[in-house]
Amino acid sequence: MDDKKCLSMNDLHFSYTPNEEILKGMTLEIDERSTAIIGQNGAGKTTFVKLLKGLLRPTSGTIQFEGKDLSEFTVAQIARHIGMVFQNPNDQIFKNKVIDEIMFGPLKIGMSEQEAMDSANEAMEMLGLTELKDENPYDLGLSTRKLVAIASILAMKTQVIILDEPTIAQDYAGKEKIKEVIRRLRQQNRTVITIIHDMDFVADTFERAIVFANGKVILDGTTREVFAQKEVLEQAYLEQPNVTKLCYGLGYDKVFLTTDEFIQEAQKQIER
Repeated sequence: MDDKKCLSMNDLHFSYTPNEEILKGMTLEIDERSTAIIGQNGAGKTTFVKLLKGLLRPTSGTIQFEGKDLSEFTVAQIARHIGMVFQNPNDQIFKNKVIDEIMFGPLKIGMSEQEAMDSANEAMEMLGLTELKDENPYDLGLSTRKLVAIASILAMKTQVIILDEPTIAQDYAGKEKIKEVIRRLRQQNRTVITIIHDMDFVADTFERAIVFANGKVILDGTTREVFAQKEVLEQAYLEQPNVTKLCYGLGYDKVFLTTDEFIQEAQKQIER
């Protein structure tokens, strides 16, 4: 992905009220790496992605997408390029059939009926929803409704996909489906951004992590680099992934992000 495919933020400020600034001069570039934005509630994460989606406009500063100022786009135009899955699927779903829900977005951005159907079928296959296509989404459990909401954005084939707390209400199987979707999108050179509190999922899935605190970026790097910074994470009231904490407790200096990594290292030591 070249520079024009990046989202770039320069000196970004945002306030809901004159006396309380939420984002405080943020300069940041989102590249092709799958990126997790982490931080405590109130750090500015949700505000930030709403600005990327065009649901809010900056108080000052600029956001560029493909080299163009996002302020020149309407919300409808942004929807062709940047898709967002809300934290609560009930805020997104409104159709009476799963298939109609997933086709709605593609049709709104100009796909033909057949194109929208093909794209919806592909998204449903990715998320294991094909057999539920004629079901009413509100007859499904919360975890499945979340998958429907994700599929409805995937079907639009936007360059950027923003996932707000994708693992909420998901069991192990659901998390694995979402993890596989993120990896497939990355293989397609599409940009995946998430805001999330699940550090274990971040460690196992994302290439880059950005830590927000008090409306500013305090850490930005590969997931391994970020999770190595225990003291800085604590300043943002965040914890390392469980495996990382366990291995530090066992006296390892190396940063382990997953159980598999730790097991492989332990086996190497045994073989020596």
